[in-house]
Amino acid sequence: MTATAGPLDPDMFAGCAPVTPIVRVGDKWTAKIIRCLESGPRRFTELQVPLRGITPKVLTESLRAMERDGLVTRTAYPEVPPRVEYTLTDLGRSLLEPLEAACAWSRRHLPEVLDARTSWEESA
Repeated sequence: MTATAGPLDPDMFAGCAPVTPIVRVGDKWTAKIIRCLESGPRRFTELQVPLRGITPKVLTESLRAMERDGLVTRTAYPEVPPRVEYTLTDLGRSLLEPLEAACAWSRRHLPEVLDARTSWEESA
């Protein structure tokens, strides 16, 4: 028999802001884009190189969402041809440490997660 922790408080999220949270950091591309921008400004085409598999449309959408959320700035230079660079803001940089912790956790526990997925798929 398993001990229970008791019922969940129905107001447990009452203090949370009534906005969409920045779950975006857990999506497929945002953390990778943050890592790409860690060492300084990058152009769109530079970001595409390590982000193999991302379409220009998805990269554009991701960068716009990150700009909207204050994680990156977009600077357009009046040159021919036009040049645009993306840079992490201080807010975006504040995610580097938690992202590194998540990466370290993933490196340590990936075999266990993959084993759990295999077991689950075999039993389904």
